[in-house]
Amino acid sequence: MTTFADREKEFENRFKHDEELRFKVTARRNRMLGLWAAERLGLGAGEAEAYAKDLVATQFQAGGDQRVIDKLFADLAAQDPGMTPSRIAFELEHFAEQAKEQLMKE
Repeated sequence: MTTFADREKEFENRFKHDEELRFKVTARRNRMLGLWAAERLGLGAGEAEAYAKDLVATQFQAGGDQRVIDKLFADLAAQDPGMTPSRIAFELEHFAEQAKEQLMKE
């Protein structure tokens, strides 16, 4: 019986760890994406940090990743008519990979 209980506890701990990692990767990814977008918008350092924090918060509203993409597209399309939701989605994936690599090294 303890073996089953131990396995169950191990599974719960692994699930908790994976969820925490996913949350951290998403938050870091969105911060990096926000700084990338802020640079294209010509924002200063303080404004860029505020913009990145706002983008991290956007993730936790209804819609998740799609909401982030929509917000960035609305903001960036005015500055760069060639910007597309596909490009933003590509950058989102690119920064997700970087964020995960960074977190795995910590």
